[in-house]
Amino acid sequence: MLDANLKNQLQTYLQNLKRPVELVVSADESKKSQELKSLAQDIVSLSSLVSLKETQGERTPAMTVINPQLNTQISFAGLPMGHEFTSLVLALLHTGGHPIKLSDDIIEQIRNLPGKYAFETYVSLTCQNCPDVVQALNMMAAINPNITNVMIDGALFQDEVASRNIMAVPSVYLNGEVFAAGRISIGEILNKLDTNTASRKADEINEKAPFEVLVVGGGPAGAAAAIYAARKGLRTGIVADKFGGQVAETVGIENFISVKATEGPKLVANLEAHVRDYEVDIMDNQKAVSLSTDGLFELELASGAKLRSRTVLLATGARWREMNVPGEKEYRGKGVAYCPHCDGPLFKGKRVAVIGGGNSGIEAAIDLANIVEHVTVLEFDKTLRADDVLQRKAASMGNIKIITQAMTTEVTGDGTRVNGLNYTDRATGESHNVALAGIFVQIGLVPNTEWLKGVVELTPRGEIVVDTRGQTSIPGVFAAGDVTDTPFKQIIIAMGSGASASLGAFDYLIRHSDEEIAETKTTDTKAA
Repeated sequence: MLDANLKNQLQTYLQNLKRPVELVVSADESKKSQELKSLAQDIVSLSSLVSLKETQGERTPAMTVINPQLNTQISFAGLPMGHEFTSLVLALLHTGGHPIKLSDDIIEQIRNLPGKYAFETYVSLTCQNCPDVVQALNMMAAINPNITNVMIDGALFQDEVASRNIMAVPSVYLNGEVFAAGRISIGEILNKLDTNTASRKADEINEKAPFEVLVVGGGPAGAAAAIYAARKGLRTGIVADKFGGQVAETVGIENFISVKATEGPKLVANLEAHVRDYEVDIMDNQKAVSLSTDGLFELELASGAKLRSRTVLLATGARWREMNVPGEKEYRGKGVAYCPHCDGPLFKGKRVAVIGGGNSGIEAAIDLANIVEHVTVLEFDKTLRADDVLQRKAASMGNIKIITQAMTTEVTGDGTRVNGLNYTDRATGESHNVALAGIFVQIGLVPNTEWLKGVVELTPRGEIVVDTRGQTSIPGVFAAGDVTDTPFKQIIIAMGSGASASLGAFDYLIRHSDEEIAETKTTDTKAA
């Protein structure tokens, strides 16, 4: 099953096993079952600590990774290749006693969770966000024998997916009930399972001493800003709802200078690891809700906790723009999707639409055309905005139809899932309906600045106005990345602007005494 190169790499990893690991495989005569059986045999051949047992389980094909000493269980329903091969390798290592990269406090919290938790995580093997969720739950299952997780390949177990009306991945069920949809971190999972987590974290945050630079946002801009501030010896904190931001949902990255090609989740992991190399206080799973100025800046979080800092650097990024038409919210996750790489395999052999004719939209159409029966692209403008090379590629494919001057007016469905959309031809005024199973929205980004209205100057599009040093309309408040009015939204530009804004904050601090800063902020607040 595995080629020589993968075998050599896996054998090197398996040398880290410290205790026995048992693989229990449920297989029949199907091709996927035989491939899974072959994979299990390859793994067993690479380590004397791994054994194999065959059985007839609830799902076939499936493989369970068991620690016979602690009775922990991590399962894979389907063939865990593609993005999920890493999840399998980590499951083997963690089950075999290799240290789990979590803080002692988190490990102890997981170990002490009361009750039993049977998780089921539906994925597609092309979904770059799914492994984060699978690996988070797998780590919990490797720590606590009362927690189990099974990764389920949604494209393989289609009947099960259909019975639960799953049309987006990752989708997580707990004890048979819907638990979460989309990316979710270990911190967020624990917040849902342990209701006291949020209040404990809020108490810890309230006790923190004031920072010199407080970064809000954990994407490329925020990470770069935190690193540059820490390198200047400044007391630095970073508050992030989800570390990585939009980059975590990006599949192929080929324009990051000096790196020929990488993937979003891999870049995010490297960013976080780099930040953690410095003395940066990282506070994740925390959402900022307000910013006030009176002496020190005060940042209030959704948990009720408050942080203080001499300067603040806003790097909250942007999110997918929605169509804002009837039916979109109702059918989100039931046919309305925003990630073609994640959810595309769930629409194999069906008819779908892509909303948007920019690079993202046409790239999505090309990718989907290799999976689905037919793709209809709807572009609001008279012409496509995508690069010529992408337009030529789309035109060469026989199952992509492009409609320009099309204004989507409604998403239609049967109450449980999407069955089409309505649009108006802007040239003729005529209304049309397209029968569809899925709709992928690719119409740009919206800056995450709703909580900053009336605080800092924003453009009509909601972007933060900054000067060449990254400073906003309030002295001491800086901003960087996609949340600002920079005309180009690119990863490398966001990183550069994060570094620039951080240096701007450093320059501001060394040129102003605490008394001057306090006086300026108090005056600005009264004037506002």
